[in-house]
Formats: sequence, structure tokens, C-alpha cells
Amino acid sequence: SAQAIHAGAQVAASEINAAGGVLGRPLEIVTTDNRGVPARALNNLRAAAADPAVVAVMCGKYSPVAIDLLADIHRLQMPYLDPWAAADPITDNGYAPNFVFRLSLRDTWALQAMLRHAGKSGAKRVALLLPNSDWGRSSLRAAEHAVAREPGQEIVGIEWYNFGDPSLLLQYRNLRAARAQALLLVANEQEAVTLVNELAGLPKTERLPVIAHWGLTGGRFFAASQAALREVDVSVVQTFSFLGKSDPAKAALLAGLRPIAGYGDPRAVASPVGVAHAYDLVHLLARAIGRAGSTERPAIRAAL
Repeated sequence: SAQAIHAGAQVAASEINAAGGVLGRPLEIVTTDNRGVPARALNNLRAAAADPAVVAVMCGKYSPVAIDLLADIHRLQMPYLDPWAAADPITDNGYAPNFVFRLSLRDTWALQAMLRHAGKSGAKRVALLLPNSDWGRSSLRAAEHAVAREPGQEIVGIEWYNFGDPSLLLQYRNLRAARAQALLLVANEQEAVTLVNELAGLPKTERLPVIAHWGLTGGRFFAASQAALREVDVSVVQTFSFLGKSDPAKAALLAGLRPIAGYGDPRAVASPVGVAHAYDLVHLLARAIGRAGSTERPAIRAAL
């Protein structure tokens, strides 16, 4: 996911700089690595804010990291661009003025789409398998609000797991025992691989269809569970794909990726939602800087 976000941002910056840059200056993408650890992300944010040339910070896919940074984002008045992390409180954060801007799914929209898909598939009784994190709690609130507006649909079970759990079979069996007709899974690739491989080992009659949030697309989920996916019905919510009908914008983005990331085949693009969202966000940032006529961060925030 991080490399996808970087690639999309870099394609946009290359296009912006080829057209003259922002306010006559080149836009540079500088990367730091927080390894998914909030404390590292906070140090990186503070270092970025200390550099007057930095006009904005873009995050990765981990919602808990973004949420833990909210106080310092607003204390430092740093425009914060979110191309992936979906937890509702990232943008519904209570700060005014709000320095956080998301171009991505949020959990409210993701869970609405997942529940709609379950309903269209005939599943009225759904179960939730959630991470014990801000992302999981945000997804639960979103699911509860969404199901309240779906007549005839109900949440019959909720189970939690911790990142890195070696097995999710106990939680799954508990949800099946609640007579769920579909499993709504909120997970990144590691836990999704664990679950799907475990489901593939069950008798066919014991495998529920899995309707997943998109965290699993941020890594090597398909490569690690390819055989199991022939046995398990998995659907994933997403906003964008390079597959299917093309258009000039999609073709231009794919062409821009070739020299930066080496992608030529649309099916080879890793984490395409990260590529597309970061690309659009950087173009929007450049427009905001132009509209502000300044690299002052509060002026950029107002323009965004």
C-alpha cells in the first residue's frame, strides 16, 4: 500500500512539474517510514513541520496511526492528506479549522456498500469480524448505523481479533453458530490470509461468503491465499480499478506508472486504490497551492 501511494503521488508530481510546478517551483515527494507505528509517525510529522518547505503530509493505510496524530496535526497546522485510511474519526475529528482531507472510502461508506452487497446476495443475517483497534471500532459503528436503515437485515454476531493473531477459527465458529449467512470482514492482508486459508480447510457447507473491507488489498493477499481463494467466496469493496472500461485519465495514469513503478499490465498494479487516490490528492494539493498563491499551510488548508 505504501509503495502504491508513493507511486501515485510521484506520477502526479511529475505531471505537475512538467507543466511548470507550483508557484513556479518544483513539487517534490519526500518519503519517511513509520512502519505502521504511531510514535514513529509522530516523530516524522514533527520533523516535517519543522521544515518550512513542507506544504503537506500524506499518510498511509493505517487508521490508528492517523487518529493518534490528530492533536499534533492541528497544533502544528499541517495539511494532512489521507489517500487510504478509512476510519470515520480521521476526518470527523471535531477540530475547527480541520486540517485533515481524505480522498478515499470512509468506513461509513464501506460498510454501507458491504451490507448492500450482502443483501443483494440474499444474506439478511450478517456477522462482523473486526480488529481490536480504532479501525475496527469505527467499522462497528458504521455497520450498526447502516443496518438500522436496511429493513430485514441484522447483525447476528460480532467477534474481535488482535493484529497478528495466528488463528481466527474460534471467532469464525462462534459467528457461524449465530446462524450468520455472510461474514463481513475488516482486516489487513495478514489476518485475511489467515482466515481465508483456514476457511478453505473446512467442509464446503461450513464456509460462509466473506465480504471484506479493502485493507487486505494493501499487501500480498492474493499471492498468499491463491489456492484457498478457489474454495472460498471472497468479495472486496473498492473505489477504483485499472481493469474494465478504460478512459483517458486512467490510461494516462497507467502510462505515468510505467517509468516510475515498472507497471505495464493493469493487472500487475499493486494496490490500485492507493495509486489512484494519492494521484488525485497531489493534483488537488497543487491546485490548492495555486489558488492560495502561497505555501503558507493555513492558506493551503483554506484553499483545499
